[in-house]
Amino acid sequence: MITFDLNQNRLTEVNKSIQDGEDNQSFTVINPAGAHNLGVGLKTKVNLLIDGPSGYYCGSMNQNATIQINGSCSQGVGSNIMSGLIKVNGNAGASCGATGHGGLIVVEGGAGSRCGIAMKGVDIVVKGSVGHMSGFMGQAGALVICGDAGDALADSCYEISVFVKGTVKSLGVDCEPKTMTAESKAKLESLLKASGSDFSASEFKEYGPARKLYSFKVDDVNADEQNRK
Repeated sequence: MITFDLNQNRLTEVNKSIQDGEDNQSFTVINPAGAHNLGVGLKTKVNLLIDGPSGYYCGSMNQNATIQINGSCSQGVGSNIMSGLIKVNGNAGASCGATGHGGLIVVEGGAGSRCGIAMKGVDIVVKGSVGHMSGFMGQAGALVICGDAGDALADSCYEISVFVKGTVKSLGVDCEPKTMTAESKAKLESLLKASGSDFSASEFKEYGPARKLYSFKVDDVNADEQNRK
């Protein structure tokens, strides 16, 4: 175990050392004090413990690493994650897992607005509630919300699956309730187990794309033209 103290070590040096780490090597960062861009661009199977709150874009561009944050984090945690695991033992700010291509993000608390925005394959489990426009323009992956969802859930989504245990304030454009299939139920059960949740898949409702935005309809143009006259 290698420990870095951000009261004594420069952030760039800490990140470089962790990025150069070998598979199964473990690192701890103490006194992070909300530092931005901590633990970014990790490509090996290192284990990173951030013992305290982190700032913007913690764990961004992660590949293979397992990152645990003992505290809350600001916006963009795990943005563009490719693989690996990020666990937040607190709350996450806006745009958690933005544009993520793979891997798993688990948030023990709640997450801010636009959680999973433009997600492209990442799976996100939030054990609390999420803010407005979560899942916005989601293309692939699953978003599991164990609490409530804010306005415009999964607005303009493509092929994501959204599972909500609590209430949904409003659905976004082209998002609709779904009948949970055996496949989607198995996916949800797998994610709940992976996140350490005790909830049952039967307690959740599924939402996803209505697929009405896939094709341009020329009749809509005529209707808009008439409305302008």
